[in-house]
Amino acid sequence: MTKQVAVLLADEFEDIELTSPAEAIEAAGHKVVIIGDTEGATINGKHGEKAVADVSIADAKPEDYDALLLPGGFSPDHLRGDEEGRYGKFATHFMTADLPVFAICHGPQILIDTDALTNRTVTAVLNVRKDLQNAGATVVDQSVVVDRNIVTSRTPDDLDDFNREIQNQLK
Repeated sequence: MTKQVAVLLADEFEDIELTSPAEAIEAAGHKVVIIGDTEGATINGKHGEKAVADVSIADAKPEDYDALLLPGGFSPDHLRGDEEGRYGKFATHFMTADLPVFAICHGPQILIDTDALTNRTVTAVLNVRKDLQNAGATVVDQSVVVDRNIVTSRTPDDLDDFNREIQNQLK
């Protein structure tokens, strides 16, 4: 069964943290759907990669998706700056419904806005770990951490482990 994986994305995403997991998801027979501020808008990566928003956050319905991917870079910080908190609300659906959430590098920052990290174990890039702890998570320094429905990794160096666990969660 083909699953749809929503990707929350804004400018300055870490290119490989979108492209590599997206390739792994598609290789497993699933569909990646980019959600951004405006449908059809080009979203620019830090290193020249470009993505096009398939759906606007205003029109996106989280119940239409089977999983959520949160790439890092500066994208999560931009998404958290949404005055209406739409990206955090979107991510909350996956946390409360126990659906797969894949977050790498700075990606777990968005999960802070879900208020659902208490008693969850995650990893992330060093400079957001304290924020995750303050949100109630136990933070460890490992290439990949799987805590029920949440899969987290630290940096692009961890992509092989991260992608393997994404594929496991989508089986």
